[in-house]
Amino acid sequence: MPLADLTLDQWRSFDLPTARRVAEEAAGSVNGRVTLIGTTEHLGAPLHRVRIERDEQEFALIPGGPVSLGFDLDGWQPTPQQTADYAESLAQGFGHGPDLRAHLAQVLSPRRSVVLATVLMAAEDEVLTESPADMPAVLAARGLRMPSSDEWEHACGAGAETLFRWGDECPLDRIPYGDRTGPQNQLSALGLRIAYDTYRTELTSDATAVHGGDGGEAVCGGYGRMLAWLPLATANRNPSMAEFVYGPDGEDVDDCSTRAVLTL
Repeated sequence: MPLADLTLDQWRSFDLPTARRVAEEAAGSVNGRVTLIGTTEHLGAPLHRVRIERDEQEFALIPGGPVSLGFDLDGWQPTPQQTADYAESLAQGFGHGPDLRAHLAQVLSPRRSVVLATVLMAAEDEVLTESPADMPAVLAARGLRMPSSDEWEHACGAGAETLFRWGDECPLDRIPYGDRTGPQNQLSALGLRIAYDTYRTELTSDATAVHGGDGGEAVCGGYGRMLAWLPLATANRNPSMAEFVYGPDGEDVDDCSTRAVLTL
Protein backbone atom coordinates (compact mmCIF):
# COMPACT_ATOMS: atom_id res chain seq x y z
CA MET A 1 0.00 0.00 0.00
CA PRO A 2 1.40 3.44 -0.87
CA LEU A 3 2.24 5.47 2.24
CA ALA A 4 0.00 8.30 1.05
CA ASP A 5 -3.00 5.93 1.32
CA LEU A 6 -2.41 5.07 4.98
CA THR A 7 -5.54 5.91 6.98
CA LEU A 8 -5.79 7.14 10.54
CA ASP A 9 -7.85 4.08 11.45
CA GLN A 10 -5.18 1.76 10.06
CA TRP A 11 -2.49 3.68 11.91
CA ARG A 12 -4.42 3.26 15.16
CA SER A 13 -4.60 -0.50 14.61
CA PHE A 14 -0.82 -0.98 14.29
CA ASP A 15 1.28 -2.40 17.07
CA LEU A 16 4.49 -0.53 17.86
CA PRO A 17 6.81 -2.70 15.70
CA THR A 18 4.52 -2.23 12.67
CA ALA A 19 4.30 1.52 13.31
CA ARG A 20 8.08 1.65 13.53
CA ARG A 21 8.43 -0.16 10.19
CA VAL A 22 6.03 2.27 8.52
CA ALA A 23 7.87 5.20 10.07
CA GLU A 24 11.20 3.94 8.72
CA GLU A 25 9.64 3.52 5.28
CA ALA A 26 8.29 7.08 5.39
CA ALA A 27 11.66 8.44 6.47
CA GLY A 28 13.46 6.56 3.73
CA SER A 29 11.10 7.89 1.08
CA VAL A 30 12.13 11.49 1.86
CA ASN A 31 15.80 10.84 2.63
CA GLY A 32 15.19 11.49 6.29
CA ARG A 33 15.60 9.61 9.55
CA VAL A 34 13.25 8.68 12.38
CA THR A 35 14.13 10.69 15.48
CA LEU A 36 11.21 9.67 17.70
CA ILE A 37 8.49 7.07 17.84
CA GLY A 38 6.24 6.69 20.84
CA THR A 39 2.66 6.25 21.91
CA THR A 40 0.24 8.58 23.64
CA GLU A 41 -3.38 8.29 24.77
CA HIS A 42 -5.91 9.96 22.47
CA LEU A 43 -9.70 9.57 22.35
CA GLY A 44 -9.55 6.67 24.76
CA ALA A 45 -7.05 4.60 22.78
CA PRO A 46 -3.31 4.51 22.08
CA LEU A 47 -2.00 6.64 19.21
CA HIS A 48 1.53 6.44 17.83
CA ARG A 49 3.60 9.60 17.38
CA VAL A 50 6.42 9.75 14.85
CA ARG A 51 9.04 12.43 14.24
CA ILE A 52 11.19 12.35 11.10
CA GLU A 53 14.12 14.69 10.51
CA ARG A 54 14.95 15.91 7.03
CA ASP A 55 17.42 18.71 6.26
CA GLU A 56 17.57 19.64 9.96
CA GLN A 57 13.80 20.10 10.17
CA GLU A 58 11.50 17.77 12.10
CA PHE A 59 8.22 16.51 10.66
CA ALA A 60 5.38 14.54 12.21
CA LEU A 61 3.64 11.70 10.40
CA ILE A 62 -0.01 12.69 9.80
CA PRO A 63 -2.10 9.67 8.73
CA GLY A 64 -5.05 10.57 6.50
CA GLY A 65 -7.87 8.69 4.81
CA PRO A 66 -11.57 9.47 5.38
CA VAL A 67 -11.74 11.95 8.26
CA SER A 68 -14.31 14.28 9.81
CA LEU A 69 -13.45 17.95 10.18
CA GLY A 70 -15.14 21.11 11.38
CA PHE A 71 -17.26 21.56 14.48
CA ASP A 72 -20.76 20.24 15.14
CA LEU A 73 -22.53 23.18 16.76
CA ASP A 74 -25.81 21.26 16.98
CA GLY A 75 -24.22 18.61 19.17
CA TRP A 76 -22.43 21.05 21.46
CA GLN A 77 -23.59 22.80 24.61
CA PRO A 78 -21.59 25.67 26.17
CA THR A 79 -20.93 25.60 29.88
CA PRO A 80 -22.63 28.24 32.05
CA GLN A 81 -19.22 29.82 32.58
CA GLN A 82 -18.58 30.06 28.83
CA THR A 83 -22.01 31.57 28.28
CA ALA A 84 -21.50 34.13 31.02
CA ASP A 85 -18.03 35.09 29.81
CA TYR A 86 -19.30 35.64 26.26
CA ALA A 87 -22.18 37.74 27.63
CA GLU A 88 -19.62 40.00 29.32
CA SER A 89 -17.78 40.41 26.02
CA LEU A 90 -21.02 41.15 24.22
CA ALA A 91 -21.85 43.87 26.76
CA GLN A 92 -18.53 45.51 25.84
CA GLY A 93 -19.43 45.48 22.16
CA PHE A 94 -17.45 42.39 21.11
CA GLY A 95 -18.62 39.17 19.48
CA HIS A 96 -20.67 38.11 16.48
CA GLY A 97 -24.29 37.44 17.34
CA PRO A 98 -26.46 37.35 20.46
CA ASP A 99 -24.89 34.27 22.04
CA LEU A 100 -21.77 32.12 21.91
CA ARG A 101 -23.32 29.60 19.53
CA ALA A 102 -24.10 32.37 17.03
CA HIS A 103 -20.54 33.68 17.36
CA LEU A 104 -19.02 30.27 16.70
CA ALA A 105 -21.20 29.83 13.62
CA GLN A 106 -19.41 32.85 12.14
CA VAL A 107 -15.83 31.75 12.78
CA LEU A 108 -15.73 27.92 12.77
CA SER A 109 -15.71 25.66 9.75
CA PRO A 110 -18.80 23.41 9.47
CA ARG A 111 -18.81 19.69 10.14
CA ARG A 112 -17.88 17.74 7.01
CA SER A 113 -16.22 14.56 5.77
CA VAL A 114 -13.13 14.66 3.56
CA VAL A 115 -10.46 12.27 2.34
CA LEU A 116 -6.84 13.30 2.90
CA ALA A 117 -3.52 11.79 1.91
CA THR A 118 -1.01 10.88 4.58
CA VAL A 119 1.74 13.51 4.74
CA LEU A 120 4.67 14.64 6.81
CA MET A 121 3.98 18.02 8.44
CA ALA A 122 6.49 20.24 10.20
CA ALA A 123 6.32 19.80 13.96
CA GLU A 124 6.89 23.56 14.36
CA ASP A 125 5.52 26.41 12.27
CA GLU A 126 8.03 28.77 10.68
CA VAL A 127 7.80 32.55 10.47
CA LEU A 128 7.13 33.90 7.01
CA THR A 129 10.18 35.36 5.29
CA GLU A 130 8.24 36.58 2.26
CA SER A 131 4.73 37.80 1.50
CA PRO A 132 1.99 35.15 1.66
CA ALA A 133 1.80 35.14 -2.14
CA ASP A 134 5.51 34.30 -2.42
CA MET A 135 5.70 31.58 0.24
CA PRO A 136 4.59 28.67 -2.00
CA ALA A 137 7.60 29.30 -4.26
CA VAL A 138 9.94 29.66 -1.27
CA LEU A 139 8.81 26.32 0.12
CA ALA A 140 8.80 24.62 -3.29
CA ALA A 141 12.50 25.44 -3.63
CA ARG A 142 13.03 23.23 -0.55
CA GLY A 143 10.78 20.45 -1.84
CA LEU A 144 7.95 21.51 0.47
CA ARG A 145 4.52 23.09 0.24
CA MET A 146 1.96 24.85 2.41
CA PRO A 147 -0.78 22.69 3.95
CA SER A 148 -4.40 23.00 2.94
CA SER A 149 -6.85 24.24 5.57
CA ASP A 150 -8.28 20.73 5.81
CA GLU A 151 -4.82 19.25 6.38
CA TRP A 152 -4.13 21.81 9.10
CA GLU A 153 -7.39 21.09 10.95
CA HIS A 154 -6.83 17.34 10.74
CA ALA A 155 -3.24 17.58 11.94
CA CYS A 156 -4.36 19.74 14.86
CA GLY A 157 -7.37 17.73 16.02
CA ALA A 158 -6.40 14.19 14.90
CA GLY A 159 -10.02 13.08 14.90
CA ALA A 160 -11.12 14.93 18.05
CA GLU A 161 -14.60 16.42 17.70
CA THR A 162 -14.10 18.90 20.53
CA LEU A 163 -13.86 22.68 20.29
CA PHE A 164 -10.17 22.69 21.12
CA ARG A 165 -7.70 19.91 20.39
CA TRP A 166 -7.60 19.14 24.13
CA GLY A 167 -11.36 19.29 24.81
CA ASP A 168 -14.40 21.57 24.82
CA GLU A 169 -13.30 23.79 27.69
CA CYS A 170 -10.52 26.29 28.29
CA PRO A 171 -9.30 28.04 31.45
CA LEU A 172 -11.50 31.08 31.96
CA ASP A 173 -9.51 32.48 34.87
CA ARG A 174 -6.83 33.73 32.48
CA ILE A 175 -6.07 34.40 28.82
CA PRO A 176 -3.76 32.08 26.87
CA TYR A 177 -1.08 34.65 26.08
CA GLY A 178 1.75 34.34 28.58
CA ASP A 179 0.16 31.29 30.24
CA ARG A 180 2.78 28.57 30.62
CA THR A 181 0.59 26.01 32.38
CA GLY A 182 -2.46 25.80 30.11
CA PRO A 183 -3.39 22.95 27.76
CA GLN A 184 -2.22 24.87 24.69
CA ASN A 185 1.38 24.20 25.74
CA GLN A 186 1.01 20.44 25.32
CA LEU A 187 1.92 18.80 22.03
CA SER A 188 -0.99 17.72 19.86
CA ALA A 189 -2.00 14.07 19.68
CA LEU A 190 0.23 13.58 16.61
CA GLY A 191 3.17 15.41 18.17
CA LEU A 192 2.85 18.91 16.72
CA ARG A 193 3.38 22.19 18.52
CA ILE A 194 0.23 23.71 17.10
CA ALA A 195 -2.56 26.10 18.19
CA TYR A 196 -0.34 27.21 21.05
CA ASP A 197 -0.05 31.02 20.81
CA THR A 198 -2.82 33.41 19.83
CA TYR A 199 -0.21 35.83 18.50
CA ARG A 200 0.76 33.30 15.83
CA THR A 201 -1.21 33.31 12.59
CA GLU A 202 -0.62 30.17 10.53
CA LEU A 203 -1.31 30.47 6.81
CA THR A 204 -2.33 27.65 4.51
CA SER A 205 -3.01 27.38 0.79
CA ASP A 206 -6.54 28.69 1.48
CA ALA A 207 -6.56 32.50 1.36
CA THR A 208 -9.93 32.65 3.12
CA ALA A 209 -8.65 31.16 6.36
CA VAL A 210 -5.83 31.44 8.89
CA HIS A 211 -5.31 29.12 11.83
CA GLY A 212 -3.89 28.76 15.30
CA GLY A 213 -4.13 32.42 16.30
CA ASP A 214 -5.34 35.86 15.30
CA GLY A 215 -2.15 37.90 15.59
CA GLY A 216 -3.12 38.89 19.13
CA GLU A 217 -6.25 40.74 18.02
CA ALA A 218 -8.56 39.39 20.73
CA VAL A 219 -5.98 39.74 23.49
CA CYS A 220 -4.90 43.28 22.57
CA GLY A 221 -8.50 44.33 22.05
CA GLY A 222 -9.61 43.12 25.46
CA TYR A 223 -12.38 41.02 23.93
CA GLY A 224 -12.80 38.78 26.98
CA ARG A 225 -11.38 35.46 28.13
CA MET A 226 -13.49 33.05 26.06
CA LEU A 227 -12.94 35.12 22.93
CA ALA A 228 -9.22 35.26 23.74
CA TRP A 229 -9.03 31.45 23.72
CA LEU A 230 -11.16 30.86 20.63
CA PRO A 231 -8.42 31.64 18.06
CA LEU A 232 -6.85 28.36 19.24
CA ALA A 233 -9.99 26.35 18.45
CA THR A 234 -9.22 23.62 15.92
CA ALA A 235 -11.93 24.62 13.42
CA ASN A 236 -11.52 28.39 13.85
CA ARG A 237 -10.62 29.90 10.49
CA ASN A 238 -10.40 33.45 11.86
CA PRO A 239 -12.12 35.03 8.81
CA SER A 240 -11.50 38.65 9.85
CA MET A 241 -7.77 38.01 10.29
CA ALA A 242 -7.64 36.18 6.96
CA GLU A 243 -9.24 39.17 5.29
CA PHE A 244 -6.58 41.44 6.77
CA VAL A 245 -3.62 39.18 5.89
CA TYR A 246 -4.68 38.70 2.29
CA GLY A 247 -6.19 42.17 1.86
CA PRO A 248 -4.52 45.39 0.64
CA ASP A 249 -2.72 45.84 4.00
CA GLY A 250 -1.48 42.28 4.09
CA GLU A 251 2.18 42.95 3.33
CA ASP A 252 2.84 43.15 7.08
CA VAL A 253 3.52 39.51 7.90
CA ASP A 254 4.72 39.97 11.47
CA ASP A 255 3.62 36.99 13.56
CA CYS A 256 2.43 35.15 10.43
CA SER A 257 3.80 31.69 9.87
CA THR A 258 3.16 28.51 7.95
CA ARG A 259 3.68 24.81 8.57
CA ALA A 260 5.65 23.06 5.83
CA VAL A 261 4.36 19.82 4.35
CA LEU A 262 6.32 17.01 2.75
CA THR A 263 4.23 15.00 0.32
CA LEU A 264 4.78 11.23 0.48
